[in-house]
Amino acid sequence: MFKRVFSKHQVILFGGSKPIRCFTSNPRVQKSVEESSQEKLLKIAIIGVPNAGKSTFINRLANHRVCPTSSKVHTTRTASRTIVNYNDTQMIFFDTPGLVTNRELHKHNLESSFTSAYAHAIQHSNIIGVLHDVSNHWTRSELHPTVLKTLDRYKTFPSFLVLNKIDTLRSKRVLLDLVDKLTLSSLDGVRRKGAKEVEVDTKKLIGWANFNRVFMVSALTGNGMEGIMNFLNRKATTCPWEFTEGVHSDQSTETLIQDTVRARLLDFMPQEIPYTLECELEYLQKVRGVLYASVQVICPNVRIEKLVCGGADGKLHQITERVSSDLVEAFRMPISITITTTVRKNE
Repeated sequence: MFKRVFSKHQVILFGGSKPIRCFTSNPRVQKSVEESSQEKLLKIAIIGVPNAGKSTFINRLANHRVCPTSSKVHTTRTASRTIVNYNDTQMIFFDTPGLVTNRELHKHNLESSFTSAYAHAIQHSNIIGVLHDVSNHWTRSELHPTVLKTLDRYKTFPSFLVLNKIDTLRSKRVLLDLVDKLTLSSLDGVRRKGAKEVEVDTKKLIGWANFNRVFMVSALTGNGMEGIMNFLNRKATTCPWEFTEGVHSDQSTETLIQDTVRARLLDFMPQEIPYTLECELEYLQKVRGVLYASVQVICPNVRIEKLVCGGADGKLHQITERVSSDLVEAFRMPISITITTTVRKNE
């Protein structure tokens, strides 16, 4: 159980186990030659359209809150690496921003790096994992054109398909039909025996025939995740680990805190408002086993600042409490965080 101590704009949570090394800067493993020869390594780029559940999926595989998540699109703004050690294998997952068009870049005030982050991740990976949301009735019957274009561009890379959010579907028949459509009834370019024939429109492809495997999972509940880990473990090759045991991400503490605040703003603020906000870390210090932090939310105008704070600062207090809970889960140590607001100065 956590004990909460409240003050203005601040929630202190005490609980959890001893602090562990979660977020550091890529330390290399110092091991003997014999130990290193037994190690295996695999790098996986996880791609998909916004809100497919990529960050939740990676967090579930890691059994650790590493990637900030929210209910809105574009929570992940930059590519990050999550490290999962499974038996003798170290798996490095690249969590990439959702594949977007130029129109979406302008609509959500996104960085131009969105269009290149996934490419960088794939080029540094051994295999591509495509996450597809089956809960969306309007889009689940075909892979997004941007995803197909990406797979075609990197068609020499092995890939696998993950049908996510299966807990939202009652009919297994729907899932089986989706598998046929999204894989064009094929695996590794070969038609599956007994698979339903799918008409292929050369002008508009809806699926990819070269996936190695298809998985049906619920990242939210964890259903079906073990099969993916076993599959990836078999794909790994003998190679020294790149990260020491106990390191879960290549992201700095500062970055994780800012991204966690941004993710909760997405949950609490309506429509496009959260995409106009900026988060800056003002203070970070670890004192006697407690991590103290202060984050400032920069608003475009006074009206937006009032919306962020809410009546009697009630909404800002709720946001602070949720962020605190997320960070305690991520760092597994006591957290004291203060979130304040200000209005952007006109230059």
